[in-house]
Amino acid sequence: MESTGGPYLNTAALTSPVGIARLLQMTFGCTTFSLVAHQGGFSAAYGTFCMFVWTFCFAITVFIITCEFTHLHSCLSLSWGNFTAAFAMLATLMSITAAVIYPLYFVQVGCYPIGCEVRDFRIAASVFAGLLFVTYATEVFLTRAKPGQVTSYMATISGLLKIVQAFVACIIFGALVNDSQYGKYVATQWCVAVYSFCFVVTVVVVAFSVTGKTALLWFPFERSVVIYTFGAVLLYTSAAVIWPVFCFDSKYGSPRRPGLCAKGKCPWDSQLVIAIFTYVNLLLYVLDLAYSQRIRFVSHL
Repeated sequence: MESTGGPYLNTAALTSPVGIARLLQMTFGCTTFSLVAHQGGFSAAYGTFCMFVWTFCFAITVFIITCEFTHLHSCLSLSWGNFTAAFAMLATLMSITAAVIYPLYFVQVGCYPIGCEVRDFRIAASVFAGLLFVTYATEVFLTRAKPGQVTSYMATISGLLKIVQAFVACIIFGALVNDSQYGKYVATQWCVAVYSFCFVVTVVVVAFSVTGKTALLWFPFERSVVIYTFGAVLLYTSAAVIWPVFCFDSKYGSPRRPGLCAKGKCPWDSQLVIAIFTYVNLLLYVLDLAYSQRIRFVSHL
């Protein structure tokens, strides 16, 4: 029988630089959570988060490799280029977080009381967790948009920044629920509203890009995203001014950490984390606004 189409299997999905990076991601991810599950061990919310990161990233990476190798991604109602670029950036952020958290909470120099074998397994898992982050960062580097290149929106600097903005917002939300006392003043409640609004809209932008539905909207998506980014800069600027005043000014809060605050359960610590990441996200939105002036959306890639 004569073939009327191209090859059934896409070998470039495994042999290209990006394909090799994904194979390494799959290998390092499987090795990491296997070491932890077999002997390294994990506990509490921090350990559970790390295991979720490694298993989630492994599963999605296997899915991506399978779809590209078999051409099944052409059957999905997704903008495949946007999906893979967004996941690579998200996996990079999640994997570096896990690569920092796991050794910080579970690795120790001595053998007591966990035993030398468990300690060695945890050290090995930490090493492979670091390698996993490197491979995801490599994919982001390889697939990012080059100057003058027509590519998916999520592969551009502006698209990648959207993922980072949402991730930073999740850190802020985590600190908010950790006894940050944000309900004490209306002004701090306004800041929470800013964080929530910007997070939701950013996720919606990413969702429309990944699903490839931007062309179906009745309004110009590209212009709307730029206008929203400008609005987000203004909103975060207000939060960057209000939050520190109502948390660290002596009239409303405490400029210094209270001496009787328990480690890990101190509202002042959560407020400081929120303040720091508010400025981080403000900078990200400013950079996003600057880069969004020079790109053009491509919804079908």
